[in-house]
Amino acid sequence: MQTRSDLRNVAIVAHVDHGKTTLVDAMLRQSGAFHARAEQVDRVMDSMDLEREKGITILAKNTAVRYVPADGSAPTTINIIDTPGHADFGGEVERGLTMVDGVVLLVDASEGPLPQTRFVLRKALKARLPIILVINKVDRPDARIKEVIDETYELFLDLDADEHQIEFPIVYACARDGVASLSQPEDGTVPADSNDLQPLFQTLLSTIPAPSYTEGAPLQAHVTNLDASPFLGRLALCRVREGRIRKGQTVAWIRTDGTVQNVRISELLMTQGLERKPAEEAGPGDIIALAGIPEIMIGETLADAENPVALPLITVDEPAISMTIGTNNSPLAGKVKGTKVTARLVKDRLDREMIGNVSLRILPTERPDTWEVQGRGELALAILVEQMRREGYELTVGKPQVVTREVDGKIHEPVERLTIDAPEEYLGAITQLLATRKGRMEQMVNHGTGWIRMEWLVPARGLIGFRTEFLTDTRGTGILHHVFEKYEPWFGELRMRATGSLVADRAGVATPFAMMNLQERGSMFIEPTTEVYEGMIVGENSRADDMDVNITKEKKLTNMRSSAADETEKLIPPRKLTLEQALEFCREDECVEVTPTAVRIRKVMLDQKDRERVARKRAHA
Repeated sequence: MQTRSDLRNVAIVAHVDHGKTTLVDAMLRQSGAFHARAEQVDRVMDSMDLEREKGITILAKNTAVRYVPADGSAPTTINIIDTPGHADFGGEVERGLTMVDGVVLLVDASEGPLPQTRFVLRKALKARLPIILVINKVDRPDARIKEVIDETYELFLDLDADEHQIEFPIVYACARDGVASLSQPEDGTVPADSNDLQPLFQTLLSTIPAPSYTEGAPLQAHVTNLDASPFLGRLALCRVREGRIRKGQTVAWIRTDGTVQNVRISELLMTQGLERKPAEEAGPGDIIALAGIPEIMIGETLADAENPVALPLITVDEPAISMTIGTNNSPLAGKVKGTKVTARLVKDRLDREMIGNVSLRILPTERPDTWEVQGRGELALAILVEQMRREGYELTVGKPQVVTREVDGKIHEPVERLTIDAPEEYLGAITQLLATRKGRMEQMVNHGTGWIRMEWLVPARGLIGFRTEFLTDTRGTGILHHVFEKYEPWFGELRMRATGSLVADRAGVATPFAMMNLQERGSMFIEPTTEVYEGMIVGENSRADDMDVNITKEKKLTNMRSSAADETEKLIPPRKLTLEQALEFCREDECVEVTPTAVRIRKVMLDQKDRERVARKRAHA
């Protein structure tokens, strides 16, 4: 086997908010990828609006850094894949790992390994990739570097890493300042023996193997991702495994069903810094973008036209959460800004999402205008709905459900590993919350700082709607993360939301007078003058049952002057629910109406008499 010493392919993996994208920013700056007068933007790899708003990476992206060693030796191109840290976007992580020869594992110097660290590390170890551990944010005042390294070693042992995998180099970094060191600094201090990322670059070159290939082998390139260009159409992002590929060359396109078709490469692009630039030829190990094949899909192979040999298909974990997405059929459908309201447009958009998102499944339902969409978690599905909303679609979204499977004749459901960091005075409240959701505690650690860390195994069903209650009970101070662990036998019925809904009993406009009287019954979700319809949920009832209310009632006008007429009462500001909060709030008989301008919760059956009839049937059954 031959190797290319001028190239390295590496993925940066970590838990959410441990500094992956910030580290890539620093590597780009120090390698001269930015033009001298270019605008310096933080988190430059987070190019989507939603990524910038939420502060997370959603799509795996690649960039190329040209590293010139200080000793003047030959420069090396380092292809970097910036992967999402959230397990809901795990399909992106798995695809990213198929493109690289090694992994940089980033761990926060204070928080240590968390559930998503476990998730991404498990995938890297399974792929037998060499790992570099980077302890990031060593300048945090609450940094505990030695303990975090010990916890990381424990995690490697827990995931059955072998002797070679556990002998990893450790780099200490402050990605925000662009500083790295091989010697451990004092807790809470920036490394003093370095002022750039040279130690990290050198460790990369010495630890990550150069791409290997067989001399004279026929072409094999794996399609690992898709993109689109307004000028070139669909782009296939590929890792060249063997052989060489040239612009204008005719290659064999091997589809997922095994059929082979000859196609011509109309354009070949390679990444330099943040830009894709035209190239004439690419060799083994290169990560390239190809144009000219409008229907190519992820996982397919481009091979030598004379000797086509397919590479194995990319497989990802099965979905764990599902929800129904359909056309908006509420009385207010299509009235404000929503331009895409038909079933055909919604189905076309869902089919387009399937092209680039291998983690999703879309299944038909009994109704022709509704589909079941399955994904890794609530966040992944909520991101899809939010993207569609911003594109002008109007949707009806059902309550998230778990995807079950049958094992030995018994129904099994997904179980999540939940990690909680919270002040120790909330231990009792958190334990009570999770006990009602049939969670079981695996371990608890008290760091002696007034904060505790707990690990629980909880049915995925029990975590739907859990975040809001958890933040309320911990006064907004608690931090939680969860990741899929395994399937276990069905846990039985869970007690979920303890409160009911305030449901509008007629169409009209909400009045301050009606809301004044209703705010004693619970908290409101809408403002005065909001247009409502029968079956729309306008607030949360403080009691467990639903209550139909007249929120359009107006004050009777008389010619009698009241002694208290000039006294004013204050309306409590409404709780404005985000899309994720609305999906969490839903019960089985409720759904979310999503439009470009509003997110409303409503009953599936809008008519009050129909709901009463169904409730009576259920009571007699």
